[in-house]
Amino acid sequence: MSEESLYKTALAKAMALCSRREYCTEDIRTKLHSWGVAYSDSQKILRTLIKENFINETRYAESFVKDKFRYNKWGKIQIAAHLKVKRLPAEIIRNALDSIDNELYIKTLRELINSYRRNIKAKNQYDLKGKLLRYGLSKGFESEILYDILNEKDD
Repeated sequence: MSEESLYKTALAKAMALCSRREYCTEDIRTKLHSWGVAYSDSQKILRTLIKENFINETRYAESFVKDKFRYNKWGKIQIAAHLKVKRLPAEIIRNALDSIDNELYIKTLRELINSYRRNIKAKNQYDLKGKLLRYGLSKGFESEILYDILNEKDD
């Protein structure tokens, strides 16, 4: 396959992928590399996809945050870490995370903690709090919010 036809095929394939769901630049760059597209051609393809609005990093970050919070019940720390791996700018990540409603965020964390609490065994209150704290941290929630929620149960 000639270099020009590989470029056109890869561009068409990338456009088709991006029209079905959200992708970030890093996702498409990885796909292009796996398809054997030359670096200079992949840069041209990415510029075209961004110019034609097939790839929009802000739109990607917002949908990623919404989906991971709503369906996976991830906290902001875990979501941010996954977006950093995708090489998204810090400003875009921050703005996307700010779109999460704070009341809903805390309500979701409370529900997660209460649901997990029913399924664990603990010797004492100290052990229970430790397990709940570790669970919340593993889901990517901030320790300050977890401390507040776990301490309000004592009152």
